[in-house]
Order: sequence, then C-alpha cells, then structure tokens
Amino acid sequence: MRINLAIGMASLAAALAVPAAFSQATAPPAPPAPPRARIATAFFAQKETPWLGIGVVDITGDRAKALKLKDEHGAEVTQVEEDSPAAKAGIKEGDVVLEYNGQRVEGQEQLGRMVRETPVGRQAKIGVWRNGAAQTLTATLASHKGMVMDSGDWGGYTVKIPPMPPMPTIEIPQIQAIWQSVTLGIVGEPLERQAQLAEFFGVKEGVLVKSVTRNSAAEKAGIKAGDVIVKVDDTNVSSTHDISSALRQLRSKRTFTVTVVRNRKEMPLTVTLESAGMREHAAAAESHC
Repeated sequence: MRINLAIGMASLAAALAVPAAFSQATAPPAPPAPPRARIATAFFAQKETPWLGIGVVDITGDRAKALKLKDEHGAEVTQVEEDSPAAKAGIKEGDVVLEYNGQRVEGQEQLGRMVRETPVGRQAKIGVWRNGAAQTLTATLASHKGMVMDSGDWGGYTVKIPPMPPMPTIEIPQIQAIWQSVTLGIVGEPLERQAQLAEFFGVKEGVLVKSVTRNSAAEKAGIKAGDVIVKVDDTNVSSTHDISSALRQLRSKRTFTVTVVRNRKEMPLTVTLESAGMREHAAAAESHC
C-alpha cells in the first residue's frame, strides 16, 4: 500500500514538472535593453583649408542688368584680401565670377564649395565678367588656417567658420566686430566703448570706415577709408546698428546726406543710391572663400 502511494506521488510530481519545463522552453525572449543615447559633441580647431581670398555676394536681377550680364547668375566680388591667390591672379572688387574650372557658377554657396573641393596648390581657371566683357584668370589656391567646428564621430560633418578680415595696425585693447554695408559699399567698425581710438579721430562716437568698395555709392560720394561716420541724414549714429536702422528708414529716398569726420572736421557728403536693386543687393549675405 505504501509502495503504491509513493509511486503515485512520484508520477504526479513528474506530470507537474513537464508542463513547467515546456513553458520555460517556449517562453519568448526578453526584449533587449534600449541603446544608450549618444550625445553629440563638437569642438573648435584650427584646420588647413583651400583659400582663394575673396568675399562674394549673389547676383540679383537688378544687379545683373546694372552690370550688363546676359542672365542672372554668378557671384560678385566685394572684397579681395591682400597677398591672396585672388589678388595675385588679378581678380578685383566688382568682378563677377561666372565660371570656375569650366563649370558655371550660380551663386556664392556653390563657388565656396568648389573652392573648398580644390586641392591646395592646384591651379583654377576663373571666368570673370569685368566692364561688360568676359575674361579668364588663373589662380593657384593656397593653404589657409581657419577655425572650424568639428562634430567628432557624430555624423562626420565639419562646419567652416569664415576667417576674420585683417585687423587694423592700431593696437586695440579689445576684439572689435567688423561690419559691412553693401548698400553704401563700406566696411566699418564701431568706436563705441573705444574712448582712446575715438579721441584719436577727434570724435566722441561713430563708425570708422576701414575700406570703401570700388564704384560704390560711398566712393562716388567721396567717403574714404579713415573717415568716421557720425550721422546718416538727420540721425546721429554711434554704432553699426544705428547705420543699418537709418538706411532702412531711408528706403524711399535715393539721395541723402552722410556726415563724416575727416581730419577732426565734420564734412557732409551726398550719397546717391543707383536703384532699389541696391537695397536687395544689401540684403544678400556675403561669404568668403
């Protein structure tokens, strides 16, 4: 009797164990742990990049007509850096880059990309439009150090930060912002918070003109590098923001007065904008390559 009871209990335990084991064998695997989020990091570094040495803006419809271009494409040169490959090749302010190594240039971004993709030391054939005629110039790209923001291993992209224009020879105790007005055709620097420099030029405040674009409204008005702009029309200016604001308020006027200080004396000059297209031209962002 006891033997039969023991055999029955053993059979019952085995019967219960089999479904449990079968259940463990067929259970779905646990879902994998979610991957840890990657954190994008970026850093600034000096990097050698191909360099031509020009500042350019896109061509607008009105600008194309003013320059007698056949159609609206290309990049107008607004600045040529000294001793740059562009300067050595004979590229000048006011030229319009129409072709780069035989490829049509649509605008500033495309031109910048083509320059960056050209190996350092390689010659580039640059087709420009000057004084109503096309000509081809040859430039040898140089190596130029510039600050870049690199993302490391996150996607592998690199964002280039354009180099700053050359600093003036005068020692300045702090870093100053360089500002460009394509409407007037000047590159300026505010004298606010620069008491010693302002005193040197004989003003309390204003915007120092560092350079003037050839054939621009400023050049035709007689504005020169070294002048300090203190008033636009009836508005006193102490910063580049004041000039930009004053020009926006003068959209309906083609002719207005810009007062400058030259040799410590105020001098009113009459500025005449060529057309409304110049205002569109002013809205274009300049790029460097």
